[in-house]
Amino acid sequence: MITDAREQQLSQMFPYGGQWKYLTMLNLLLQAIFYGVACLDDLLKRMRRNKDIKWVTASRDLLFTTLAFPASAFVFMSFWTIFLYDRELIYPKSLDRIFPKWWNHAMHTAVLPFSQMEAILNPHRYPSKKKGLTLLGCATIAYICWVLRIYYVTKKWVYPIFAQLTPESSAAFFSVICVFLAYIYLLGEHFNQLIWGDQIQQLTKKEVIWICPMP
Repeated sequence: MITDAREQQLSQMFPYGGQWKYLTMLNLLLQAIFYGVACLDDLLKRMRRNKDIKWVTASRDLLFTTLAFPASAFVFMSFWTIFLYDRELIYPKSLDRIFPKWWNHAMHTAVLPFSQMEAILNPHRYPSKKKGLTLLGCATIAYICWVLRIYYVTKKWVYPIFAQLTPESSAAFFSVICVFLAYIYLLGEHFNQLIWGDQIQQLTKKEVIWICPMP
């Protein structure tokens, strides 16, 4: 059972926005949604012909390429970079009394290998760079606005690192995050093309033939 002291600590951590103010938790929800759609896609492919579920496959690919993969890679790299530099800036040592170490790795480490396995085992069609980067940028800006909203209401930053930054430094930090996420997106697209380029082109040709059959 959770002790009263632990319950009090948890209530102090989640006063406004709850656990959903943390990118880690939002990422876990996102991964759960993606793998749910991926499982539905696999199930329907066994039950129906591919052309009947193209919208499910398209949704799976869009979700993975623009959100699930970039988010998991960003959470892994940003968390462990800051953690190794000074863990008090992102995951204070006091949290070890609340969350066991295996839970920390489940939230911040395992997410990237699972996304990499998905990218290696299944081909994903990336949207146009304009569409993909726009969707990723909108999600990024939405979360930044959420973080700023929480600070406006509670006068406390979601992550301790922001308390060490000036307003100008925070603006620069958020800008770097946007650029870094765009780089991750482009890296994922290149990785997908490197592994699945030929097969994706063949699938595209088959769809063109199906949509516009030869006379």
